[in-house]
Amino acid sequence: MPSFTKPPGSAFKLHRRTFPLRFRGSGSSVYRCPFRRCGNYQRHRHRHSGMAKPPRHTLTMPSAHPRGIPTRAIPRAAAALFFVTLVGVALPLAVLHRAAVSRHSLEDPWGRYPLPLFAVDDEESAQGDDDLDSEDLKLDRVLQKASMRDNTVILTTLNAAWASPGSVIDLFVDSFHSGVRTSSLLNHLVIIAFDGDAYRQCAKIHHYCFALGTEGVDFSEEKRFLTSGYLEMMWKRLDFLRLVLEKGYSFIFSDADIMWFRNPFPHFYPNGDLQIACDHYVGNATDLRNIANGGFNYVKSNERTIEFYSFWYSSRLRYPGYHDQDVFNAIKHDPYVADIGLEIKFLSTAYFGGFCEPSRDLNKVCTMHANCCIGLRSKIHDLRIMMEDWKNYLSLPPSLKRLLTLSWRVPQNCSLSSLN
Repeated sequence: MPSFTKPPGSAFKLHRRTFPLRFRGSGSSVYRCPFRRCGNYQRHRHRHSGMAKPPRHTLTMPSAHPRGIPTRAIPRAAAALFFVTLVGVALPLAVLHRAAVSRHSLEDPWGRYPLPLFAVDDEESAQGDDDLDSEDLKLDRVLQKASMRDNTVILTTLNAAWASPGSVIDLFVDSFHSGVRTSSLLNHLVIIAFDGDAYRQCAKIHHYCFALGTEGVDFSEEKRFLTSGYLEMMWKRLDFLRLVLEKGYSFIFSDADIMWFRNPFPHFYPNGDLQIACDHYVGNATDLRNIANGGFNYVKSNERTIEFYSFWYSSRLRYPGYHDQDVFNAIKHDPYVADIGLEIKFLSTAYFGGFCEPSRDLNKVCTMHANCCIGLRSKIHDLRIMMEDWKNYLSLPPSLKRLLTLSWRVPQNCSLSSLN
């Protein structure tokens, strides 16, 4: 299993940032009020702005008219003097009042939710408007761009520990380039990044990346098998996959420590809602005694799979301390799965193998998973040897490929004994 992992009631949330907004129909940029009741905020602002109403100013004129001044000129002189006085006093007060009001309009009166003290142009303001809902919109956009004609995408997840140069993600992408009829499948791969470092590295090596927000949780470091961080990552991943199904996209989910050597689509069953790889395959695709591995599965988006993923995710509460794969192997026997009509197909390890149960024939293998392996260094070591074995196989002439019985040199550092 990897070191990874909107529906109603889920723990998964797409987080939004507070950005300046431009009210629709307005030609100027303003800032979004941080209170739920902006009207109350506006009243509070004026009440506590600290600006008193400018006092009325009266103009006192002498009771006697100076000799030599025409009577009609006195009212005009008085009006002019009043106007000059009004401008001289009111204009500075208006400037001060404007400054005070502007400052209060940009931050909460109690100093709790300051908004950015900068102006935005129309383009930036429109972008800010989009950013409030951008996480969901970005996901829709990247899924649409990467999807096949039947709305199928290929998904994997990534954190910083697996994203460093020369680490797991580089081997994963390299396998697509080295596989048989697999390089074109990269056009349909979306890498889901759990942290900022993983997202930035993804952007350097691939064109479809999505940053999955994880509030208050650091998924950047290596998560050891069955630790609390590992379990939380697995359930985050499952909840995200449910969201993808709800958006109407079918998917192949693949852990990043799975090497793709051949196009898997010809080896999927034409029917089946959920097709899943195995740690141990008993020889029958419908036998529930197969031990499923959640690191590789092909799921069609329909009411049955959406309901099953909701049931699967909620079942974590019935099995605390277990990861999604163990819970799947428990609930596959639940009568509710049969009641919703879900059809499960288990994929043969002859085509979809791993270190637990390798694909023996290199002429057939589609994928190989670095499962039954604990520790990132051990995983990378054996994955590199696996890629060397595959490239050596490809270098052989077709006649030798058919005649020679070739086998993997792995697992080496990864082994079942390390799990005991």
